[in-house]
Formats: sequence, structure tokens, C-alpha cells
Amino acid sequence: MKLNIAVLAGDGIGPEIMEQGVAVTKAIAQKFGHDISFKEALCGAHAIDEVGDPFPEETFQACMQADAVLFASVGDPKFDNDPTAKVRPEQGLLAMRKKLGLFANIRPVETFDCLIHKSPLKDEIVRGADFICIRELTGGMYFGQKQEGTEEAFDTNYYTRPEVERILRVAYQYARQRRKHLTVVDKANVLASSRLWRKVAQEMMTEYPDVETDFMYVDNAAMRMIQDPRFFDVMVTENTFGDILTDEGSCITGSMGLLPSASTGEHTPVFEPIHGSWPQGKGLNIANPLAQILSAAMLFEYFGLKAEGKLIREAVQASLDANVRTPEIQVEGGLQYGTREVGQWIVDYINQR
Repeated sequence: MKLNIAVLAGDGIGPEIMEQGVAVTKAIAQKFGHDISFKEALCGAHAIDEVGDPFPEETFQACMQADAVLFASVGDPKFDNDPTAKVRPEQGLLAMRKKLGLFANIRPVETFDCLIHKSPLKDEIVRGADFICIRELTGGMYFGQKQEGTEEAFDTNYYTRPEVERILRVAYQYARQRRKHLTVVDKANVLASSRLWRKVAQEMMTEYPDVETDFMYVDNAAMRMIQDPRFFDVMVTENTFGDILTDEGSCITGSMGLLPSASTGEHTPVFEPIHGSWPQGKGLNIANPLAQILSAAMLFEYFGLKAEGKLIREAVQASLDANVRTPEIQVEGGLQYGTREVGQWIVDYINQR
């Protein structure tokens, strides 16, 4: 297969983990005989420094002309600590989602047996947890009408029926491919927007009689994810709730550096780790590249290349089993491996298969 991939490394540890993600992608392409080309583009704080725009037109065009986008992270403390900044790195991320029509964010939450001890939850609670959070990505408060002043401010949590229907269809498709259980998360007892979500979901559930559909308030869902994460198979929710719940879900595994994600919709799909730019780790060769590498696995699987994705996952699991790990997930007394060393080990594993 021939694929053109736009590479957006972004800020902080982004360039370091992206280097490993691209290296693994190239190794897989060589192993399976694919023709993959890469085009690097600016985004985030780096783009602001270079051209004054966190998602410049040239980057947008590179994404539109690509078959897929491999993205790392955006964010920089100099913007975080300046509440008066008119342009921020995160605006580039929102612009990318909106311009590419990326309305569906798919975040798998899966535990690794050899890392259960790193989870903040007890072994008997978390072992075997395996679910997908599907977050609506281009609506809600993040994109609704807003006003900010010194005495008052508001954000509008705005949704339309078509927006809700299309994300629910994505969720049902994933549920059908898994254990046929969908949980719709809302706050319908308080919020009008949530009551629209629930009404639409109740109407649509009759189209999917093979899927068990249940409904859960977001506060209850947050508790249930901690008390009994194995209850969930696929959950779907709106933008703000999804942002919070997916980060909560990432902690279950013991490290945010382990989980990939995909954002899909109207145009080019984007594959990225769920963590941020971690500027404190920049340039120290300590960032965990596994989420970036597993994002490459999701990229291959999106195009139906399941054997390629499977080999990446096998290589990642093998690296964990061999204790080839970055510091935050290394066993006590284990050798210290850096970002580059973990990435190279996985590339070597792929090449030897």
C-alpha cells in the first residue's frame, strides 16, 4: 500500500517520541513492502514562534493532502503562565480538529498485565479492564459561543441532532465489533444538551438491537470507572465530559505514556498519544514513546492492515516483558532505558521477525 503521512511533532517531548513513532512506521513499511512517505509540518508553540499561528494554512494543506496524520503534542509553559496570551498552542489543536472535521475521538483503555502494579487501583479491580472511550470532538463548550470578561464569563454547550447521531453511529459500530455493550454518558438530569443526547440515543438504540445500550450520568460514570472499570466495553459522551473521563481512564493503566488514540471524521484521520507535551521532560531522553508507537499501530489498522498493527503491538508487549522501559514504568532495580533506546529495541524486534 502507498500512504502519505503528515508528521506533526509539535512541542515539548513531541519531536523525541515522534522520531520513534516514525522509525517504527518505517520498519513496518519495509517489513511488509509498503510505500510510505512523510511530510513534516509545524504546529503548536513551535508554529507560533515560527509563523505566529499554531495551525498555519500550510500545515492544514499538508494534512488535507495526506492519507493520515501522525501527531505528537502541543503546549508550552510560556503560554500556560500567561493568561493574557491571545494565541495559544492548544488553539492549533482545536483548529486542526475543526478544519479536518474530526468529530470522533477513539481512546482505547487497556491494561498490561506486567504493569498492573503501576496502576493506582487494586489488582483485583483493574486486571482485565479493556474498554474504549469515544468522545465527540468538535461540538459542545469547546466550540460553542463564549464570552470572557473580568466580572462574568460563559461557554455554551451547544449540540445539534446530526452531531449527536453521527458520533452515536461510530460508537455503535465499535460496540458491534467488540462485546456489544454501549454506555451513553450524559448529565440529562441537569443539562438540556444532555437531554438531547439521551433522546437521540433512545431513538437510535432500536436500530441496534444486538447491542446492549445503557445510560449513565457522568458523575456516576467517573465513579464506576474507578470502582469497576471492567463494566465498560464502549462508552460515548460529549466533548467536555469525554476530555475528563478519557484522562481518568488513562490513569488506570499506570501511565499516560501507554495509550494511543485516533481522531476520525470528515477528512484526514489523526493518530496521536493521549498525553501532553510534558515540557519538563523535553530533551532529557526519558519520555515514554510507546503511546506514539501504538498510535502508529492504530494508523495501520485504520487502513485495514491488521497484521502490521499486530506486529507493533507484539513488539511493544515484548519490550515491556523484557523490561526495556523508560523510567516511569521501569521495575525497581531495572536498567534505565531512554526514549531512543526503547524505540530502537522495538525497531530491532520488528526487523528480526
